[in-house]
Amino acid sequence: MVKLKSKKIINKKIKLRSGFFFLNCLYKLRSNQTYTHCGLSVFASIALSFNVHANTVQSQMVQFDIKAQRADLALIDFAKQTEQTVVFSFELAKQYQAQSVFGYYTQLDALNTMLQNTELDAVVDQNGLLSIKLKQINRNDNNMMKLSGVSAAVLPLLMAVNSQAVNAQEETAKENIEKIAIVGSRVAGRSVEDLPVPVDILSAEALENTGQTEVGRMLQSIAPSFNFSSSSISDGTDALRPATLRGLGPDQTLVLINGKRRHQASIIHINTSVGRGTAGTDMNAIPASAIKRIEVLRDGAAAQYGSDAIAGVINIVLKDADDGGKAAINYGQYSEGDGETVNLDFNKGFALGDEGYVNVTLNYRDRAPTNRAGLHGSCQFYGCTELSDGTLLAGDPRELTADRNTFRIGDADSQQFGLTVNTGYELGDGELYGFITYSTRDNESAAFFRHNANAGGNPVLQDNDATIPLGFLPKINTTIDDISYNFGYKTQFDNDASLDLSYTYGENSIGYTTSDTINASYANFLRYDQGLSAADIRATIPREAYAYGMELSLQTINLDFTQDFDDYSFAMGAEIRTDEYRILEGNEYAYRDYDTNNGVSIYNGLSGGVGSENASGGTQGFGGSSPASSVDESRDVISFYIDAEAYVIDDVILSGALRYDNYKGFGDTVNFKLAGNWSVTDDISLRGALSSGFRAPSMQQLYFNNISTQFVVGPNGTLVAEEVGTFRNDSTLAQSLGIPKLTEEKSQNRSLGIVYNVTDNINVTVDYYSIDIDDRIVISNRLGKGLSSSLDAALVSSGAGAGQFFLNGADTETRGIDFVATWNTEGLGGTLDFTLAANFTKTDVVSLFTPAGSGLETVPVEDVFSDQEISIIEEWQPEDRINLSALYQRDDWTVNLSLNRFGEYTVKDGGSQTYSAEILTDIKVNYFVTEDLSVNIGANNLFDVYPDKNKIGNSRLGTIVDANGNTIVSSPGVFEYSRRSAPFGFNGAYYYIGAEYRF
Repeated sequence: MVKLKSKKIINKKIKLRSGFFFLNCLYKLRSNQTYTHCGLSVFASIALSFNVHANTVQSQMVQFDIKAQRADLALIDFAKQTEQTVVFSFELAKQYQAQSVFGYYTQLDALNTMLQNTELDAVVDQNGLLSIKLKQINRNDNNMMKLSGVSAAVLPLLMAVNSQAVNAQEETAKENIEKIAIVGSRVAGRSVEDLPVPVDILSAEALENTGQTEVGRMLQSIAPSFNFSSSSISDGTDALRPATLRGLGPDQTLVLINGKRRHQASIIHINTSVGRGTAGTDMNAIPASAIKRIEVLRDGAAAQYGSDAIAGVINIVLKDADDGGKAAINYGQYSEGDGETVNLDFNKGFALGDEGYVNVTLNYRDRAPTNRAGLHGSCQFYGCTELSDGTLLAGDPRELTADRNTFRIGDADSQQFGLTVNTGYELGDGELYGFITYSTRDNESAAFFRHNANAGGNPVLQDNDATIPLGFLPKINTTIDDISYNFGYKTQFDNDASLDLSYTYGENSIGYTTSDTINASYANFLRYDQGLSAADIRATIPREAYAYGMELSLQTINLDFTQDFDDYSFAMGAEIRTDEYRILEGNEYAYRDYDTNNGVSIYNGLSGGVGSENASGGTQGFGGSSPASSVDESRDVISFYIDAEAYVIDDVILSGALRYDNYKGFGDTVNFKLAGNWSVTDDISLRGALSSGFRAPSMQQLYFNNISTQFVVGPNGTLVAEEVGTFRNDSTLAQSLGIPKLTEEKSQNRSLGIVYNVTDNINVTVDYYSIDIDDRIVISNRLGKGLSSSLDAALVSSGAGAGQFFLNGADTETRGIDFVATWNTEGLGGTLDFTLAANFTKTDVVSLFTPAGSGLETVPVEDVFSDQEISIIEEWQPEDRINLSALYQRDDWTVNLSLNRFGEYTVKDGGSQTYSAEILTDIKVNYFVTEDLSVNIGANNLFDVYPDKNKIGNSRLGTIVDANGNTIVSSPGVFEYSRRSAPFGFNGAYYYIGAEYRF
C-alpha cells in the first residue's frame, strides 16, 4: 500500500481521487477464503459480492446477527449475511466503531443502525449498489458507489498506471476477502476522474439496459468512442464485424479477458469495408450474460501491455459469484417483420467447498436474417435492347415475370452457442485461478445474384440456355469456433510483494462453405470432357463446396512481480508468446478452373457457336483456396517490462513504464509511458500522459493469400466482378516486385484532461488526445495490368486480374476530444441518473509512400493507394458520437432512455456521398413482478430511423419495359443503403420483450 500522504488524503475527505494514478483495492467476500490481489492505493475500497436490485435493497427484510465491532469488519459481516455488494474505504471505515444489529431489518435500516454515532453514511446508486461515504461529502461518492462489480483479474489494467497489479496483504481483515486492483470506475459511460487517462467501466446492468443481445452492439450503445460498423455482401465481414476505438483500426485496440491477452479472430477484412486490411477481435464470442463488467481504457498502453494497444485497451471481466445466478429469455424482431431473434441465458455460481468458486454461463442466440435490398432493375436474360431514353426493352419473355427480389442485403442468418466458466480456488498462500470460454457460431450471408445473362458465372450450355436458367443466389456459410482457456497461480508475500504466474491459450477458426452455387468452368468440363447433355449437366453439377478454412491461435505465459514500498511501488514481469496461423485448403471443386490451363482456354472452338467455352473457375460467390495457398506459420515473441510510481509532492503522483518486445521477424522494439495527475483543488484535477507504442504486423497480414471475386465500381459507375489476388509479402510474386517484409507500426500518444466536480452530484471530465502513427500497415489498391511491366508479368503468372499487397505505406494523425458529464439526483418519486457522453475524432492520412527500390516505386502512389483506401481510414466512421441517457428507478420499476447521435460520415465508392447525422432513440422498461422475477419491454431505434438512401456504387439498376411500353420494373439499384459502411446498420426499429429470473 502506498502510505505516503495518507493523512493528507484523509484530510481531503477521503475522496476517490488524490493524485494521479492510484489503484483502489476492492475487497470481495469469498466465504472463508483469502484472496489478496491489490494495487497501488492510498486506501482500499471494499466490495463484497452480489448486486441486487434497488427495490430489494430498500424493502427486503433480512435477519441479522452482527456484533458491535470495528466498522470495516461489521460491513464485511453485513455483506456476508445479505450477499450484497458494499463499496467502502477500508482505511476510512476502520477508524470507526459500529453498533450491534440483531433481528429483522431492511438492509438500509440495518446499515443506519450499525453506523449510528459514526461519520459514515449508506447510500444506494441506480443499480441497487450500496456504498459507504462520509456524511459531510457527497461529491465523489457517485464514483465510489459505482465501483461495484470490479472483478478478479482486472489487471493492472487500464492504465497509465500500469502497475501490473500490485498486491498487499491486509492483515487486519479477519474475514476472508479478495483485494482486487482497479484503476477507476465508470458505469454506463461514466469517466473515472481518479486516473491520468480516461477509463470507462461498464457494468453488467448497464450492458443489459441497452436491450442489445450482442456485446459489440452493447458497447457501441454506451461507449461513444467505440464503433461497430455494419456492411453487407462483404464475405466473412458479414459474420464478424470490425470493432474500432477512437476511429482507428480494429487491430489497434488490445482486448483482454480477466486481464489476459485475448487472441484475434482468424479472419482478415480484405473487402471494401471499415477496417479493410486489418484483423480484429471477435467481440461477440463472449456471451454478455457471462460478463461482470467491461473496462475501456481510452489511451495508448503498449508500454504496459505490448502490441496493439495504440487506441486503447478493452478488458472483459467475467462473473465470479460463488452462488446465485439467473435465467433469462429475450425475443424481438424488426419493424419490417424480419430479423427475429431469440436469446437464452443461464448463469450460476457454485461454491467449491469453503475455498473457491466456479461460475458457469450458457448462452444460445438465434437471429434470423434481414433484407433491405432494392429491386433488380437490370435485365436478367439475354435479348434486351436499350432504347433512346436509356430504358431497356425486354426480349426474352421470361424477363416479364422474372423475380425482382433477387438479392439479400442485411444481417446474416446466425445461430450461436456459448459456454463460459470462471473459477478460483485458495491453495496454500495464494489462489489457483482460471477460465474457459467457448463459442460456436453458424452464419449464412448472401453474395451477388448470378442471373441468366452472365456468361462467366452462369455459362450457356448447348441448348442455348444458362446452366441455371432462372439464376441463383450463392450463399456464404461460415462456422466460427472460438475457444480459450487460462490457468494461473498468484501468491502474496509478507513484505508487500506478490507473484503471479499464468498460461493462456486461445484459438479462433473459421470455415467457409459456399452453397446454392456452381463452378461455372465445371459445366464446360461436363459438356466437353464428359459429353453430358444440357439436362444432365443441370441435374449433376454440384451446388455446394467447402471453400477453405483459417485458424489463428495464441499461447502466452506471463510472470508478474510487484512490490510496495513506503514511498513508491514497483512492478516487473516477462511474457513469452507464440502466434500460429493456418489456412486450410478447400475442396478442388471450390477453387479449380476446369476449362483453363495456364491461362489458356482448353475448349476453344469446340462450342460450334452455341454456348460457353471459357467460364469462371471456382465456386461462384465465394471461391476456394488451393493447396498452393495453404499456410502453416508461427511466430515467437518475448517481452519484459518494468514500471514504478510515486508521490512527488502532496497532490501529484507520477508513474512511468518501460517495455521491451522482441518479435521473430522484424526484431525488437522499446516503448515507454509517463503519466501524472495533479489535484489542483478539492474539485479540480488535471491529468495527462505521454507514451510511445507499436503494433506488430498481424499473422494474417503477414501470411494471408488468396484469389477472390471482388465487386468494384466500373467505368460506367456500376459494380463489376474482378478476380483479385491477395499476395503475402514473402510470395514469389511479391519478391519478384521487390516488396519488403512488413515492419511494426510506431505510434506517439499524448493526452491531457481535466476533471471538475461542479457540485455534489454533477461531475464533468474533458480529455484531449493526439495519436500519430508512422508506417501504418495498409492494404494496397487492386493493382491491375498496365501500371508496370514487372507487375503485368507477375499477374499473368498468378492467374489474377489484379493484385493487392500489405504495405507499410501511410502515416496518419488522429486528434480528438472525449467529454463526459454526469448528474445524479432524485425526482418523480425515485432516482434519476443522467449521463452525457461524447467523442469527437478526426483522422488524417498525412503521408503515403511505396517501398523504395521495389517494382511499385515507379507506380504513382495514387494508383497504389486509391482515394477510396484513404477515405476508409479518414471518413468511413462518424466524425462524432454523442450519447444522452437517463435512468429512472422507482420501487419495482426501472426505465432507461437513451438518445444516440451518429455524426456525419463519407463513403467513396465510385462517387462520394456524405451521410447525414442521425439520432436513434432506445428505451427499456423493466418491472419486478416478484423479488426474483422481472419482465421487460423495449425498443432499439424506437422511431425507425434509417441512414440516407444510397446514391453511389449501386448495382442492377435500370428500367425495363415490354413491347407495349409498360414498365416491368424501375429501380435505382439493389443497394438502397450503403453496403460499405453503416455505423448503426440499416434495419430500422427493433422491438423486444424479455423475462429474467434470479436465484
